[in-house]
Amino acid sequence: MIFTQFEAKDASQVVALWHACGLTRSWNDPMRDIARKQLVQPELFLVLREGETIAATIMAGFDGHRGWVNYLAVAETHRGRGIGRALMAEVEQRLERAGCPKLNLLVRADNYAVLDFYTHLGYVADDAVALGKRLIHDVAPKPGPG
Repeated sequence: MIFTQFEAKDASQVVALWHACGLTRSWNDPMRDIARKQLVQPELFLVLREGETIAATIMAGFDGHRGWVNYLAVAETHRGRGIGRALMAEVEQRLERAGCPKLNLLVRADNYAVLDFYTHLGYVADDAVALGKRLIHDVAPKPGPG
């Protein structure tokens, strides 16, 4: 498997794959996520191409303290071939070469299949609570009652 860096021409296929894999949310504009990633460590946004088709993606980053993985996606037609495991191994190697001591990722608590996948790769639940605060709203918030 040869993973290559994301190219702008890949954007619509990548977003379609993320939608198909259930990775997108209404409050997050995936095209804006792609644009943002192109400004910061674009070399850590990898895709697997099969001909003209994007079969898998991974987006990673390193802030000097921790590495992060987002948007690991493998097309349903390509699952069971070790692609997700190979993408994670590639990113782990790249981050380790960059001096990254620890890699973090977030998985929704009810996504048991993905939790099992990462557990088999040696990831464990940290004794931490994930907190977040949106600084830029990709989608205008809906007005509340009253």
